[in-house]
Amino acid sequence: MTKRTFLLTAACAAALSMTSLLAPASAQNSGTAPTKVSIVVFGFPSLGAFMPPVIKAKKMDEANGLDIDFVERTPDAYTTQFNSGEFKVGGSAAVLTVGLADLRGVNVKYLFNLFDFWGTTVTSRPAIKGLKDLEGKQLAGARSTTNYVMSEFFAKQMGVDTSKIDVVNTATPGLVGYAIADRADAIQLWEPAYTLLKAKKPDVRILDNNMAATWKKFAGGDRIPYLGVAAHSDWIDANPAVVQKLYTAYKQAGEFIAKNPEEAAKIIAPKSTPEDHAAIVSLIKANDRLGMAVVGAGDVSKQIEAVYKAGMDVGYFKSLPSNDTIYNKPLK
Repeated sequence: MTKRTFLLTAACAAALSMTSLLAPASAQNSGTAPTKVSIVVFGFPSLGAFMPPVIKAKKMDEANGLDIDFVERTPDAYTTQFNSGEFKVGGSAAVLTVGLADLRGVNVKYLFNLFDFWGTTVTSRPAIKGLKDLEGKQLAGARSTTNYVMSEFFAKQMGVDTSKIDVVNTATPGLVGYAIADRADAIQLWEPAYTLLKAKKPDVRILDNNMAATWKKFAGGDRIPYLGVAAHSDWIDANPAVVQKLYTAYKQAGEFIAKNPEEAAKIIAPKSTPEDHAAIVSLIKANDRLGMAVVGAGDVSKQIEAVYKAGMDVGYFKSLPSNDTIYNKPLK
């Protein structure tokens, strides 16, 4: 071997060694590059944006052999681009939207749950004591969201004629602003928006505080699967091993958030004020309204079916979605 050949060989070996050191641990262990996955999600303060920054900051996707690209969209754009198949995986997948996609002929499945339902209607007007008092009044809400649809279900169950409420439709980020400016008689919103609002406007009051009893009477249980990760069936069939990896990454994110609320809050909302940061930390610690619960869809199939029935009751569905929309393979 000539001196020139020896030096070239040594240089190549060094370069290969450096590449190996820089590669993600998962890729080193498996000998393959991470699987790229594009997931469409809502932006903060939506619950769909709660776990993605933690997954990326803590490289939980890489640890599971994935390279996830989280792409933020508004609710309307999310629905259009997910249902069309432009994005095969959705990380802000409400149970009701999965059911609606099925009824429209889109072959999708709810893979796993991330958050159970919690939503509320709030007011700071002294004359409004309960939901019934909103008849003939003005309510600000994001009508395109399924949280709003579920709020209509609960209002109907509580004897409210929702047709008599003047609903002002606004985008999700505008709900807190509506409440702070007191521009409507009441506002329908959910977490983390409610906690952020309460920190800025302590006089807001919850109007629908007996949802748990209402749901138990309707569904016979306590749990309301609400938001999780869904995917097109053809993508699932082509990537069966990736489903478990996605679930593991999200499960790890949920566990990290629960165990490290202070650090997690900084990752989730890095530009938040000290007051907002403290509110998010408190929300994570309590978890009663946050409802964080990462569980496979097959483990809560009966509860998902009850949510579908609620969608029928309020007129969101014309018929019940297929149970094939529930991913029934075990996830651990």
